[in-house]
Amino acid sequence: MAPSPVHVRFAPSPTGYLHAGNARQAVVNFLFARGRGGRLTLRIDDTDRERSRPEFEAAIEQDLAWLGIGWDDKVRQSDRLVRYAEAAESLKKTGRLYPCFESEEELAAKRALRAKRKLPPVYDRAMLSLTPEQRAAAEANGKTPYWRFRLSDGAIGWDDLVSGPRDIRLATVSDPVVIRADGTPLYTFTSVVDDLDMGITHVIRGEDHITNTAAQIDMYRALAPRRALPDFAHLPLISELSGDKLSKRSGSVSLRTFRRDGIEPMALAAYLARLGSRRDPEPLTLGELAGTFNLDAFSRGAPRFDARQLLALNRRVLHAQPFEAVADRLPEGADEAFWLAIRDNIDLLSEARQWWETVRGRIDPPELPEARAMLEVARATLPDAPWDEGTWKEWTMAIAASTGIRGKALYMPLRLALTGETQGPELAGMLPLMGRDVVVGRLERAVK
Repeated sequence: MAPSPVHVRFAPSPTGYLHAGNARQAVVNFLFARGRGGRLTLRIDDTDRERSRPEFEAAIEQDLAWLGIGWDDKVRQSDRLVRYAEAAESLKKTGRLYPCFESEEELAAKRALRAKRKLPPVYDRAMLSLTPEQRAAAEANGKTPYWRFRLSDGAIGWDDLVSGPRDIRLATVSDPVVIRADGTPLYTFTSVVDDLDMGITHVIRGEDHITNTAAQIDMYRALAPRRALPDFAHLPLISELSGDKLSKRSGSVSLRTFRRDGIEPMALAAYLARLGSRRDPEPLTLGELAGTFNLDAFSRGAPRFDARQLLALNRRVLHAQPFEAVADRLPEGADEAFWLAIRDNIDLLSEARQWWETVRGRIDPPELPEARAMLEVARATLPDAPWDEGTWKEWTMAIAASTGIRGKALYMPLRLALTGETQGPELAGMLPLMGRDVVVGRLERAVK
């Protein structure tokens, strides 16, 4: 029998903005699917009624689109509550879901007692021995049960596509709560129902879900014992340089922040695609990355998010961008000549505004008394318009011939007088953009 076509899903919760960690999962799922001619489902895990927000769902879609990630279909878990209720009823009938009535305080007390005895904080299954009479009495007293999934005995093992063979003894895992007392289904359960219904072939996510995976494999088998399990791949979680786990509440690594600061989506996607793998980041499009993408390249160690490395990649992306790719994001009035003059000297597109001000605005050059005589000669030898990229060489040769000054002693005072900066784009390209009147005015101010 031919293998099923690849079908993966990216399943964010609309409880905050996307950060680099979950954006990386989106990129990896997208590349894995596209590289194999497969499908990607965007699944919005919005069963948390208190924290889910429509504005966050919209932001997730906007951020993914900015990153260049498309999806073949979209599903909201809040639209599938009837289906989850049906699946829950089937597990109740087979005894795999059982009602529980302990309060949070009672559960906390149990965990504290086990900790005191140096035992793992595993649920004791006390509610499995609840009689029908005891359940009726609890409900008569106004208690509503929440529901746990009774895990099988033994162990669950799988060959992880990133971390290799995994084996988890279910006795070390608490029976997971899958239905809250208010009837709301939880992720551990709904994800399994969705994966089965949608024919998900590969589940690619963070390694913080490894314990969940063991419980979920048990649920897969309970719900559809004849169905093949999906393959699992758990990526090590990325961290900041400090070693702290990335959080969607950390504004410094949100996609919104990257976008605001001028990071190119191509650079960020390319960086996330290779982060934690044996392959160095390259300024490649998602289409180019998909052609050679392989989960085997990822290591088992936790990678660290290095903003300096991302910035270096962003620089490489910008330096290759044609004017047409950035025209609508440049300052008003900026043309192709301006872009070609500055693009090799910026790390972020937002820096283009600074150089536009240098070209068209007013700058305050430093006082240069030691270069006064040379700058007077520079003003006197300034060529007539029109100017082109050859004007700079013609002008500086004339200054050198008149003063005998060459090299840094010539070029640095001119750069400071004309731009107010010690470094920047080549003045051969900047000079024609400034124009003769601007250059004359700046030289006059520099020699006062």
